[in-house]
Amino acid sequence: MLWKHIQQTANRSANRVALMGEVKHYSYAELVLSVQRVARQLKGFKNRVVALYLDNCPEWIMLDLACQQAGVTLLPLPNFFSDQQLKHAISQAGASAIIHLPSDRIDTLFGQADSFNVCDRFIVSSTSVNASLLPDDTAKITFTSGSTGEPKGVCLSNQQQFSVASGINNLLNLGVSRHLSLLPFSTLLENVAGVYLTLMAGGTVLALPQNALGFNGSSGFQINDLLSTMDCYQPNSIILLPELLLALVSAIERGWQPPQSLRFIAVGGSKVSEELLNKASQQGLPVYEGYGLSECASVVSLNAPSAAKIGSVGRPLAHVTVAVEDSELVVTGNTFLGYVNEPESWGNSTVRTGDLGYLNDAGYLFVNGRKKNLIISSFARNINPEWVESNVLASGLLQQCVVFGDAKPFCVALVYPAMQASSDDEIQQCLDSVNQTLPDYAQITSWYRLDEPLSVACGLLTPNGRPKREAILQKYSSQLEQLYSDDLLANYC
Repeated sequence: MLWKHIQQTANRSANRVALMGEVKHYSYAELVLSVQRVARQLKGFKNRVVALYLDNCPEWIMLDLACQQAGVTLLPLPNFFSDQQLKHAISQAGASAIIHLPSDRIDTLFGQADSFNVCDRFIVSSTSVNASLLPDDTAKITFTSGSTGEPKGVCLSNQQQFSVASGINNLLNLGVSRHLSLLPFSTLLENVAGVYLTLMAGGTVLALPQNALGFNGSSGFQINDLLSTMDCYQPNSIILLPELLLALVSAIERGWQPPQSLRFIAVGGSKVSEELLNKASQQGLPVYEGYGLSECASVVSLNAPSAAKIGSVGRPLAHVTVAVEDSELVVTGNTFLGYVNEPESWGNSTVRTGDLGYLNDAGYLFVNGRKKNLIISSFARNINPEWVESNVLASGLLQQCVVFGDAKPFCVALVYPAMQASSDDEIQQCLDSVNQTLPDYAQITSWYRLDEPLSVACGLLTPNGRPKREAILQKYSSQLEQLYSDDLLANYC
């Protein structure tokens, strides 16, 4: 389906730009010819798994499409994975080769191997990994880190991915547009809802490296680099995680003017507070919250300009059905093929999401948090930590806030400020203000200021920014326990 749309655009508008990189651009006609050429180079890997380890660039997309044409199962590798996670993903998926840059991290991890050139500057290196058990029609394997344990490989068909892109396209009807990809292409959300959607509509994907977007490795996130890139390229659409939305809102408050070209900003990955969404809307950002998961090929529901309700994650897309069973969201339609090497997971028609939520009478979906993250206090009160955290983060003072309190009389939090210069008094004032909006059992009574932010590299965040609560609890167990001092506990006895 996607390839047909690309070919049709190439036939109608051969010179229209399909992919725009930092240096090189590809028209739709050039994209078709390049994909066909690369597909011929990869035909020897038909019905086998090939991994892809590259920064965002036009060739990443070209290789993705070429694998589809050659019948190759693609394994996108996130560059934010640890060495252990990369080795696990390659081994679990049974990747017979890896596409990467010469003399990069892959060479360090796996050594030199038989290889050949592809797309001029990349190489395809063979591995000695044994093949894995995969469901029929597996075209892509995406590894989700989840909150605990080793990443699991989610197997998807091409049709499942295209159904999501088509569903969003039918809902939004953005037409020909310029989409700036801020998230890594190895992130399924960007891959499907960013790249595939834009190409399906005949638009242009702005495929820039992560350092041009402010993600500068060890130096962290540089918001000014992102703002300059947006000013330069004038995109019509972007996809954000909540922390990036907060960064843009803060930049506007400091005087930055967002591009007039922006027509649609999708935000998802974790819960977004209504306060932040309202603030973004008041500042002229066309922000729409959505919801999805890898096991449903990404997006399940989405707010749209024609039908939006702040606080919800929109209505389910037309190709899926969402039901609520014991407060848990259950999705039917377009469910994944199964997990790598787990035949018992293959062929299920429904996905139990593990997310708590409900549907209102108008069909809008509301997500309250993760079922397994539910805090039950020693007073038997049920508390969704994401609800409390999103309210705290909406203030903009804090970059991170993770709430704990299971089997305890009150909630405590680990916090990290957005600006290092923020004082402890300012943090306390912020939390006092938020506490006034919360019931007493959900208020943050005590907190600990982190010396450094939680990160994916340290194994404390998932790739989409969600806290790995068990890992955080283990690392900071003594600090958290100290927050329950005898004096504070006495007030609850």
